[in-house]
Formats: sequence, structure tokens, C-alpha cells
Amino acid sequence: MIIDCAVYRGGARTAERVSLEEARTAMRQPDAFVWLGLYQPTDEEFEVVRTTFALHELAVEDALQGHQRPKLETYDDTLFVVLKPVRYDDASEQIETGHIMLFVNPSFVVHVRYGEASPLTAARRHVEARPDLLCCGPGAVLHAVVDHIVDDYDGPVRGLEQDIAEIEEQVFAQAGENPAERIVNLEREALEFHRAVAPLAVPLDRLARGHYKVVHPDLHEYFRDVHDHLLRTVGQVEGFRELLSSILQANLTQVSVRQNEDMRKISAWVAIAAVPTMVAGIYGMNFRFMPELAWRWGYPVVMSLTVVCCVGLYRRLKRAGWL
Repeated sequence: MIIDCAVYRGGARTAERVSLEEARTAMRQPDAFVWLGLYQPTDEEFEVVRTTFALHELAVEDALQGHQRPKLETYDDTLFVVLKPVRYDDASEQIETGHIMLFVNPSFVVHVRYGEASPLTAARRHVEARPDLLCCGPGAVLHAVVDHIVDDYDGPVRGLEQDIAEIEEQVFAQAGENPAERIVNLEREALEFHRAVAPLAVPLDRLARGHYKVVHPDLHEYFRDVHDHLLRTVGQVEGFRELLSSILQANLTQVSVRQNEDMRKISAWVAIAAVPTMVAGIYGMNFRFMPELAWRWGYPVVMSLTVVCCVGLYRRLKRAGWL
């Protein structure tokens, strides 16, 4: 479906919303460009847009699939940019990724969005409030969208950071819980996050260095700022992955230590229980001639010695840290 379609001239929006026919006419005017926003369009809707803006068939094929890695490609005088917005669900501790494809031409910008992450309404309002940037043409729209998506990466970073801190406390707590499954799940989500952000670094670097005519020279420093922000995010996500791997190893070590402690305790109690078991086994053999059987104090002495041996073993094992 079409979210918005507007014409921009001289750094300002000319009307609230225009039709595709009006957009086609406006594109032919000097110093004007069209920004069309689509959300999960059907094949029929996108075919109309493809015809109106003469989009390249290979880029259209990628846009319709909706599952692409972040990249930047050129088709004649049109840039095709794929971005992956990210959202973090704290309840399920899962990364949710969307897809945004942009066709950036000197006379138009078409963005196609899939998924719930990072709606672009705020990006449109932000760039419309900056006539100095809009005067730079469609490249300003590209910057506004990329900047908005990279800024939105901060939310998932904070969510992952908080959950990792919770896991660290859980691993070294005395409760004896084993959060291995949670650690592995978060490690998988951090990997998914990394796949969404890391490939975008190279396209942003190329935009910042001025490899494309559609990007006005005045926008290069703005793209450098976004690129720096992205690199910080990539570094944080890579740090999360390394930290989670270390936490998983620490957790396995803690589990092994607790298992060893449990085995020592079990072995200690087995050793203590072996004393009365041995005595009961000896006197349960039912031999007819046993010296202690006819002794008046035999039973009290044997029981006393058994208790003394058990208490002695307990105290020794207690001092050794086995109990």
C-alpha cells in the first residue's frame, strides 16, 4: 500500500499528498523530486510503481522478494539500497528484523518497507523540517532514512546489554541455576543483529566518500557521521557476541564445579554410611561361633564404636571441605 507520496522543490514540500500521475508530471520539472513510500505492496501495486518510475527489473525483483542483505547497487543513474531495521522484543528476547529498499534517483525516491520495525514517518518529518538538507535533493532523503534506521539500532543494543548483564549475575549467583539455553539463544540473536548491521558499513563508507552523483557533496559529512555511529554499533554487537561466548564458557565451568562439589558430598556420605553397613554386614552373616555374641557388653561397644567412627569421618570430611 502507498503510505505517502509527495513532491519537493526548493527544500520544501509542495503539497500534502499527490497521486502517481501528478508525481510523474512533477518529476519532469527542474529542481523537483518525488518521494513515494510503500508498505508491503502487492505485485500489482508495485507493477504500477515500476512503470511510473521506470525502475530496473533486477532491482524490482530484489524489492519484491523482501529478504535481502544490506547492500548498495547502481542501475544506470538510480541507486538501489537495502537496509535492515531491527527491533528487540524484551519479553521473548528476540531480534525482529525488517527490510527497507530504496530507489534513489535525481528525480525521485521510492522506499519499500517490509516488517514492523522502524516506520519512516519520523524520518520524513525530520527531513521536511530541514530545508537546508532538502535543497540537496534526493540524497538528503537517503541520509534521513539511513540515519533514522541506524539511530534505531540503539534500542536493541540497550536491550541486549541489559539481558546480558542479567545473565552474568545469574551465572555467578548461588542459586545453582543453569542459564545455558538462554545464553545460546541470546548469542543467536546477537549474530542475527550483527548480520543486519555489519554489511551496511561498506555502502555507508562509499556514500560518505562521494562515489555517487545523486548524493550532494554537502551531504558527505552527514553520511560520515552516520557511518561512525554504525561502526560503534557494530563494535558493540561484536563485543556482545564475544562476551556471550565467555559467559557460556564460564557457565560450563560453574556447572562442572557444582557437579564436582555434589559428587564430593555424595562420596563423603557414602563413606560415612559404609561404616554401619560394614558392621551390619559382619554381624548379619549368622555364624554360630562369634566371640562377641556371648559378651554382655558386645552390642553397646559395637554401636558406640560405629558412632565414633561415623562422627570422626564426618568431622574429617567437614574440615576437608567435602561436606
